[in-house]
Amino acid sequence: MFASRTNWQLEPNRLAQALEAHSRGGNKLLDLTASNPTTCGFSYPEHEILAALADRRALEYRPESKGSPEARAAIRAYYRGRRGFSDSARDIDPERVLLTSSTSEAYAYVFRLLCEAGDEVLVPAPSYPLFEFLAGLADIRLVPYPLLYDHGWQIDLGALRAGLTPRSRAVLVVHPNNPTGSFVKPREAAELAALCARREMAIVADEVFLDYVAGAASPATFAFHEGALTFTLSGLSKIAALPQMKLSWLVVSGPEILAQQSIDRLEIIADTYLSPSIPVQLATPKFLCLRGQLQTQLRERIAVNLACLDQALGGSSPLTRLEREGGWYAVLRVPASGPDDALAVELLERWSVFVHPGQFFNFSQDGYLVLSLITPAAEFQEGLRRLQKFFGA
Repeated sequence: MFASRTNWQLEPNRLAQALEAHSRGGNKLLDLTASNPTTCGFSYPEHEILAALADRRALEYRPESKGSPEARAAIRAYYRGRRGFSDSARDIDPERVLLTSSTSEAYAYVFRLLCEAGDEVLVPAPSYPLFEFLAGLADIRLVPYPLLYDHGWQIDLGALRAGLTPRSRAVLVVHPNNPTGSFVKPREAAELAALCARREMAIVADEVFLDYVAGAASPATFAFHEGALTFTLSGLSKIAALPQMKLSWLVVSGPEILAQQSIDRLEIIADTYLSPSIPVQLATPKFLCLRGQLQTQLRERIAVNLACLDQALGGSSPLTRLEREGGWYAVLRVPASGPDDALAVELLERWSVFVHPGQFFNFSQDGYLVLSLITPAAEFQEGLRRLQKFFGA
């Protein structure tokens, strides 16, 4: 009756069952995984957001396959002055920008553009588990390549090369990675470009957390990458802290002929769906103008929680925070007394603290927990106090 691609394990896992039981028990939950900015106590400019959605032009339907020119021009302005990997600040052509309703949809467009059923895309590990579902729905296979940790994260380029087959169609990078917070380094970007160009593969770069950098230096973007055909994904969800507005974008760069061929084909795919909401497209220039005040609040929350975390982990604590370069997550190395998911269940049942087990992000071994740094500060501090008690810190 049903397609095999939807033959998922639908029964809730042990952690989900424990979370549901905790909710039924009526106990207060300290959720250290909170990542929805609209529910984390930030102050939104409500009047300006709602006013941006009241554009009278939204009463008339004028479909644009790539998306509204105004929104694409605003996205061009978002990238103006940013650095690429191989040169100084550049500008993008708005004709090489396509709007989608989400980055998930942008991934679907790219996978359909590049891959036949059964083809392969290389993805980092650890990384976000959403990719497994997107790949399954596109009838393609994911091949993980490791991110190694040694005084910071780096791509295991040797393992990545070893994972290549005649069916490899693209290398996916998350810049910065979720949850490790690591950016792709210039040397790595250059090697990936050379490898992909040589094998007629593409780079797919997820940059949804690009603006959340730990240091003062502005990270390079893949949106100006020219060495290989490159698809750069981002959107309002993280950049403007507006996940409910459901608008993302896809920027195509690389060798001129390949980039133009990609745009021509992607435009037909986009025209088939015409999915982004017209009111949100019209409001996008305003939303991007408002991002600064929202990002400032998120950065301040991240800094407060990170300082609290580092203070708690000082001295003889058995917990260690791994280095991060961006994003809004922290990875903890913890004593591995068993599987990470069992550890997370015990924390939930005994201490009402909810954390992500490293297993959720495809860590190669046990002994990792992942915390969201945008959790409300008081909740984060109390959850951290209980976490320390749990580990006897």
